[in-house]
Amino acid sequence: MGADAGGMEYSAAPYSQDQCVHERFEERVAKNPDAIAVVFEDEEVSYSELNTRANRLAHRLRALGMGPERLVGLLVERSVEMILGLLAILKAGGAYVPLDPEYPQERLAFMTEDADLKLLLCHGSTRGRLPECSARILGLDADAAAIASESSDNPGRLAKPDNLAYVIYTSGSTGKPKGVMIEHRNVSNFLHSMGREPGFSDRDILLSVTTLSS
Repeated sequence: MGADAGGMEYSAAPYSQDQCVHERFEERVAKNPDAIAVVFEDEEVSYSELNTRANRLAHRLRALGMGPERLVGLLVERSVEMILGLLAILKAGGAYVPLDPEYPQERLAFMTEDADLKLLLCHGSTRGRLPECSARILGLDADAAAIASESSDNPGRLAKPDNLAYVIYTSGSTGKPKGVMIEHRNVSNFLHSMGREPGFSDRDILLSVTTLSS
């Protein structure tokens, strides 16, 4: 137990610092593949199915040149495909940039240019929300056949804990939005901390009430 400069006490606990976010997910898949991983409206997807679909998309992303420190835009409505795209980008070794389809076109255009996106994932109606940009567009539905032809195996490791996991933009209420870069080790540290306090079990269900871009 120690204290910071302001006198607040803190505690430290050992945990594996050599894991990336998607590798924690793959561990869960191996332990309980048939458990339900995601529920959206009437759709339920098991860990095994989600992992298989994410693997195929990840291999497709790698074939398109994705890897560590490469940013991929994720312009997808709240859905199973949103989680699928997020996992696939991480498995490919890249980092995702969440783009809310409800954002004004000007903000979306600024973010895609500022992040220098080379690839952007969309799905369904979000294709019509795409801003003018030079990024290659991969439609999770329009390019489904090509994605389905890829391997279902877990991709080999490319990203390391000190590589980027995602870049999230600030609200921009005091000026232009700024991208905040988050590494895998930052997320793993947070997940480990939340696993201890308040703690999670296999029976817990988490409800997402904010957008991916928040």
